[in-house]
Amino acid sequence: MAVRRLTGQTVLGGAIVLLGLLLLVNTTGVADTSALLVYVPSLFVLVGVYALVRSRFHNLFGPVLVVVVAGAAQVVALGWVAADDLVALWPLLVVLFGVSVLAGRMRARATASDDAYVDAFALFGGVDRRATGDTFTGATLTAVFGGTELDLRDVRLAERPARVSATALFGGAEVVVPRDWRVEVDVVPLFGVAEDERPRRADEHETVDLVLTGFTAFGGVSVSD
Repeated sequence: MAVRRLTGQTVLGGAIVLLGLLLLVNTTGVADTSALLVYVPSLFVLVGVYALVRSRFHNLFGPVLVVVVAGAAQVVALGWVAADDLVALWPLLVVLFGVSVLAGRMRARATASDDAYVDAFALFGGVDRRATGDTFTGATLTAVFGGTELDLRDVRLAERPARVSATALFGGAEVVVPRDWRVEVDVVPLFGVAEDERPRRADEHETVDLVLTGFTAFGGVSVSD
């Protein structure tokens, strides 16, 4: 029997459940968990690190954003740095976002053909891309206050699984696939949603055709046919 790997959503859900239990024990007076609650931001640092590794470092901005924000909250909670000192460093998040966009472009240019790796970036607008043929290997989708759509219905995969990394912040990213593809969705949602909207099929095969990783906050990442 194949061993199911932990997904980013599972790790995030476990962190939230653990946080809830610590709060419940504390508020009901069963035990004083204040000393443990100080380290709660570290749980979300681990979530971000896991999402980063799970995407094979293709998805940078979302997971690293979680690591940076949670890490900053942790050092403030421990009293190592004053919160006012860290607020002045917020432009580093803009730099991080720019690095993520450039990394996606570099991966796209490093491939042998235009259809091998797709990079779609939408900022305050919409971008639709379509891949064809048998050279497609993966994609990076980024939507910030906008939407991206990647159509893979005309793709014939030479190697499986292909990998798509999606980041949706106050926006949406959609991947359209052939109806018989098996898609593994491993997107970390924070105040967002990540789902495979296709109806379940009884004849779904065991081989995974596409792995969809990424991060969404106040937005959504979806798979459709």
